Amino acid sequence: MISVTMDMVQYDCPYIDVTDVADVSFHTMHWDFNTAQQELETRILVTGDDHGALTNGLNELQDHERMLGFELLSRRGDTAVIKSFIGQTNAMQTIRDHDGYITGPFQIQDGSELWNVGFDTGADADDALADLEVENDFRVEARNATSFEDYLDVIQHLDAAKGLLDGCRELSETERLTLQKAVDGGYFRTPRDATLETLADAFDVSKTGASKNLRRAEQKVLRRIVAAFPALVEEDRPNRDEGNSVPER
Repeated sequence: MISVTMDMVQYDCPYIDVTDVADVSFHTMHWDFNTAQQELETRILVTGDDHGALTNGLNELQDHERMLGFELLSRRGDTAVIKSFIGQTNAMQTIRDHDGYITGPFQIQDGSELWNVGFDTGADADDALADLEVENDFRVEARNATSFEDYLDVIQHLDAAKGLLDGCRELSETERLTLQKAVDGGYFRTPRDATLETLADAFDVSKTGASKNLRRAEQKVLRRIVAAFPALVEEDRPNRDEGNSVPER
């Protein structure tokens, strides 16, 4: 499989249009394409810069001429979950015409959309990218060949991967920034290139405060990593058992 990540600008996508006029972003949670009606049904997480921005964005989207259906499922503060229906865009049709398929969620903000798509062959990917240039602007952010074994490995460990993502989402902004600064600054290297003092100075807190933020971040992330260990142990066990078995005589 050829995996392609693109930063895409479509000129017939209502979600992209809305992010041009409202301070909101979209992250797809589920999508389903109805081939008979040529409609894309999506459930999307909408995030606004604030409560007013979210209201403005939802109104703009609901009134967009290319929206075929809109339903507000839930809303809390500056986030909402919606169910929506749009017609097939040119880029969607081009991808499907070349046997392409979606491999990850759409992320839409600031007038562009991050696409994760897959193709069975490099030729399919090349042809699709060439045709996309006719009516769309895009930049290929990444292109990788994924073997069947790699793809199977991802599928078999989706729960573990989700657990790691959930652990990252549990971090507060302060914990996330502190952990990122510690890693980037060399706190975990030997010898250390950063210390608690440098972390404290970076965030204008005491050394004790920096230590607490770092420990809380480490605890949340490491707890999720350790929770993934059983899946890896089960995967390795047949090989270890085979290596330790007594050959038949």
